[in-house]
Amino acid sequence: MNARMKKVCVLVLLVTVPMLSGCFENWHKKYDGLNVEHQNLQGLYENCVYSLESSNIEKSQIGQELVTTQQTIEQLQKLIQERNISPGEATGFGEGYDVAVDSRAGTITVTLPNAILFAAGKASLKKASIAELDHVLGVLNERYHDKEINVIGHTDSDPIKKSKWKDNWQLSSERSLSVLRYLEKKGVIDERLMASAAGASRPIGPNSSESGKARNRRVEIVVNMR
Repeated sequence: MNARMKKVCVLVLLVTVPMLSGCFENWHKKYDGLNVEHQNLQGLYENCVYSLESSNIEKSQIGQELVTTQQTIEQLQKLIQERNISPGEATGFGEGYDVAVDSRAGTITVTLPNAILFAAGKASLKKASIAELDHVLGVLNERYHDKEINVIGHTDSDPIKKSKWKDNWQLSSERSLSVLRYLEKKGVIDERLMASAAGASRPIGPNSSESGKARNRRVEIVVNMR
């Protein structure tokens, strides 16, 4: 209480005793109000500190996961180089599979030619392709069961003429969704799955030759290690 307020209270005391109780009662109410406000602020502060600590813990965990993932990718690449084995063998998919390990992106990509999966101009899976997908699915469940999976559809640059699809974007989209739905049907949870379409935008061979077009017609199953 400052000096001016002390003088006011002294004057009030000299004038009348009943008003004294009123003065203290008002300050008591103000004190109670300030005390409640202080407690509220203390609670907010503690919540803030707790949130910051939680955030730091989460960041630390995420950082550790990233380090572990990077180490796994580097070990795979070292295994491929030192033992002179295929990426398919190193990652568990098998020697006969087209597999790429990318340490920068933190991904393992399995490429399946459309000739194996689909008839020309179609987006429904061939029955003969089920064995191929089941093998890939088995490896995904055994080694990469907690990783996100992106299924990417690709086509060559030939325009759509005879099939029902509007363009190569739609065809590649429907094909990626067919593979995704099969994985989902076999028990891969939705939260791990994503489908995308690349159309003819990402060729890996020249579209000027039939062999190049065949390479471009593909589905990639990308395992995101991070």
